[in-house]
Amino acid sequence: MDSNSTPDAPIRDRRIRRSRAALMQATVTLVSERGTAAVPISDIAEAADVSRPVVYQHFGDRDKLLLESALDLAKRELLPRIADNGGASTRRGGALALVKHFADHRAFYRAVLTSSCAFALNKALTSLLIPINRQLVQEMFGQTLGPPAADDYAAFITGGGATLVNTWIIEGAEPLDPEAFADRLMQLVPFATDMLRLPGTPQPHKEPVR
Repeated sequence: MDSNSTPDAPIRDRRIRRSRAALMQATVTLVSERGTAAVPISDIAEAADVSRPVVYQHFGDRDKLLLESALDLAKRELLPRIADNGGASTRRGGALALVKHFADHRAFYRAVLTSSCAFALNKALTSLLIPINRQLVQEMFGQTLGPPAADDYAAFITGGGATLVNTWIIEGAEPLDPEAFADRLMQLVPFATDMLRLPGTPQPHKEPVR
């Protein structure tokens, strides 16, 4: 047995996971209800049924808690939705799954995307979605692109899409219409494909819109 392990270590680990999960859920709930990211740490701790020092122990500060809560929400709900609806986020099914997620949690994301951790959240969400768009680029161009170019193209698609989605979340008229916005994103696919096409590369594979 590891000299650093103790019999109660698994119990302690479960408690840590439960505390973190409760804090992140409380953060999403309170920020959504109040429409602002400036929710006092004490309120979040109370809602999660933990002490205030536990918040700082696990997350350090409120911005880190907001960021981790947003990423946890995206990993638990957004990524599975995209995977279940066609994979690549620029296909109709995947695009609709993506924008429905942000519409469902608009109050939370709008609050965080207009807070002091907006840049960090954009960067983190982009990193989360780039692998999905890298797969799309590889499907379109096969092996004609080397890894650096495929990564650059995936970042280009993801960054452009993120700008549109962020503006829609923050400024879009109530209620948000995910179907219409997914159609807007799909209209950009041929344009983006033409921009990314290299001289001498084969035509991207065309698939029916789902």
